[in-house]
Amino acid sequence: MKPRHAPPLNALRAFETAARCLSFQKAAARLFVTPAAVSHQVKRLEDHLGIALFERGHRTVTLTSEGAALATSLSDIFEMLDLALDRASPAATADLRVSTMESFAAKWLAPRLPRFHARHPDIQVRIVTSDQLADLGRDGIDIALRYGPGAGYGNPADLLMEAPVFPVCAPGTLRADGLPLTSPADLAHVTLIHDQSAEGRRGVPDWAAWLAFAGVPAVRADTGPVYPSIYLAQEAALHGHGVALGVGPLVEEDLRAGRLIRPFEAQLPNAYAFWTVCPAAGRKVEATDAFRRWLEVESRASRSLDDRPT
Repeated sequence: MKPRHAPPLNALRAFETAARCLSFQKAAARLFVTPAAVSHQVKRLEDHLGIALFERGHRTVTLTSEGAALATSLSDIFEMLDLALDRASPAATADLRVSTMESFAAKWLAPRLPRFHARHPDIQVRIVTSDQLADLGRDGIDIALRYGPGAGYGNPADLLMEAPVFPVCAPGTLRADGLPLTSPADLAHVTLIHDQSAEGRRGVPDWAAWLAFAGVPAVRADTGPVYPSIYLAQEAALHGHGVALGVGPLVEEDLRAGRLIRPFEAQLPNAYAFWTVCPAAGRKVEATDAFRRWLEVESRASRSLDDRPT
């Protein structure tokens, strides 16, 4: 049997990342290359193996059965490789992999990370963003930050922050008749921005729940655009496209900077919250503990800012 040359490591890395993301674009962002480069490397690997690893749609990719099997094996191999490198260079900078949703990374975590790096220059934090639950062991995740009910994560979860819900909009947002917003009833004359995070999730407030709580159930809650994520809905509000329901920690920085305002003080509690999840047997205990302690300090500061009357 003629020996097969090993495929290039870059091609394997590109494929494994694209398989986890199910997106060449997201994989490119994680690898700091272009989507075309990821696509080229995946095609190079497919040509080397003589099989299709992805089924390509108009704007989507899905794994073939062969691709799924290879992705699982490669994830295990890369995790073992990363672990071996960590053990071989104990004096090197610790590499802490943190998994979280993109909105939380962009709106809460990223603005604060410089303070962690100032305290712990020897710990390099690598953010892995996804709205899907990560397999902490398979994906080599040291700590995960989750938005949910606090159960079903496969590992113990500790409450990081509550996530109250209240309306937010850009400064100067006006009613359709050009008048300012002065009461919740005025929401009948503006665009209500929705996101899918509340759909089918019991206890997660939507516009119907907030309007009933504010005493204006006559305002229609079923109009306005629907965005696929909290992040996009809040960004639409930030750009003056209407009023969205903000989730406390995710709008904190924009409120502080004046990019968003709260037109009304009424807020609803949320059955979902932000949680810290760690694997039962962590690989980098000291670095993980340092990051968790820092998260607790930052979350206490956030809670003091969100302690508003309803």
